[in-house]
Amino acid sequence: MSRVRRYGDSGQAFPVYITVVGGLLFLAVAYFAVGQAAVNRNGAQTAADAAALAAAVNTRNELADQWVQDVLDPTKWQDIFDGDVTVADSCWRADELAAQNDAKARCTPEPPLRYTVDAETNKTVGDSVVPGTESMRSKAHATAVIEPLCKFSLPGTSGVLPELTCRDRDWTLDPGDLTDLPGPEDLFDVHLAD
Repeated sequence: MSRVRRYGDSGQAFPVYITVVGGLLFLAVAYFAVGQAAVNRNGAQTAADAAALAAAVNTRNELADQWVQDVLDPTKWQDIFDGDVTVADSCWRADELAAQNDAKARCTPEPPLRYTVDAETNKTVGDSVVPGTESMRSKAHATAVIEPLCKFSLPGTSGVLPELTCRDRDWTLDPGDLTDLPGPEDLFDVHLAD
């Protein structure tokens, strides 16, 4: 007498199990590759942001120094606040900060008060299951803006300095005692453009 098999699908679960586990492993490796690329991309964005801000902060400090130098001549103040004075190009600071973040930067000053940086990571995305990514480098873009914070009105009397209003603070400047002057962060704000 022949024995009838009760379960005609006996043993079929194992290949399905192997296929599912193999697929899950592939997905895990693919997610790892995507995560690796995202980390590299975040590194590029950090480098671009830091580089653009560094260039803008350096220019802000130079503008503030120029204002301190010309503090007794308020007719020059507006040109300084508008960035219509000659200051050195600060892209060298962008290069420094990008290098500290393991990237290269291409900095573009946009007169009067902006710096744009395109950064590229030195590290590649690396080996992954995604073909062609081994030599890819992440790139990012950032723009930093220098915004003047102060307003004033020229006085009608010579030898008198105008009152300077920077954000919510008023600065009454005495030409005979210039020890309490606003700092660069009082005169200008530096931030990333949206």
